[in-house]
Amino acid sequence: MNPLRKHFDPDTSLPIELVLRSTKNLQSELPDHLHDWYEIIYVHSGAGSFFINHTFYEMQAGDLYLIPGNTIHRTLPHSDEPITSSAMFFSGQYVQTTAIGKDAYSFLRCFDKAKTGRNYRIELLPAERTRIESIIDEMNEELLLRQPGYSQAVLLLLQTVLLHTNRKMNPGEPKQQHGGSRPGWLQSALNYIDAHLVDSLSLSALAARAAVSPSYFSRMFKQMTGLNVTEYIIAKRIMHAKELLGDTDYTVAEIASLCGFESLPHFYRMFKKVAGSTPAHYKRVDDRST
Repeated sequence: MNPLRKHFDPDTSLPIELVLRSTKNLQSELPDHLHDWYEIIYVHSGAGSFFINHTFYEMQAGDLYLIPGNTIHRTLPHSDEPITSSAMFFSGQYVQTTAIGKDAYSFLRCFDKAKTGRNYRIELLPAERTRIESIIDEMNEELLLRQPGYSQAVLLLLQTVLLHTNRKMNPGEPKQQHGGSRPGWLQSALNYIDAHLVDSLSLSALAARAAVSPSYFSRMFKQMTGLNVTEYIIAKRIMHAKELLGDTDYTVAEIASLCGFESLPHFYRMFKKVAGSTPAHYKRVDDRST
């Protein structure tokens, strides 16, 4: 199992990272990302597919993608149209909820909506594209020059992006995604896995549901998601375990069972491999950050 677990320093004084106008193609694109920081991706140009959580999107210039922490995601650029994008990674505590008077405001509301509605893409209008590109360039200049007050300036710029994104979010139904060259059974299989993480999920059973051979199912699954079936299922189970560790008072043994692991030692091994720490250590860190 080797999804890219992107590492960020939780103790840094400026918990934000900006990747400016990075061009990706099939040769240079990274494996799957799986990290606890929030991420905003803006597409400047190019085309490709974007796999987020368990849904595929067809990327195009002007798209803005919201990726909550603890979410599997991977871009697959088109061979003839490399993707050029900018990405902002940041800690949720960095833009924590503020209150003026009696009104509390969460800058992370847009991520909550994206996760609840399972729609992580926003299509920006021309004026909105110009505005966010300007903010990204200004943020990059602040990070490069590091003039007095630059950390406050970067925070204000990020909060401005989140404020406009919160206002832009449409609570309605997401647009239907086009399948492109992906087989229809793949999306059905991803939906099924997401809804049955606690159950026994074997390659042969999933292939039988899709009415294809196990070898073909396995090959297409790896090609489209970047992970083989077992890797993907374990990663999703660990993501669910991290949510339970942060949001509930279940014991580690109870969480292991609720996430479909047959034994506690296996759960510990897989959690350490995917999350980079033990469940107990992860819970302690999460408790300190809340």
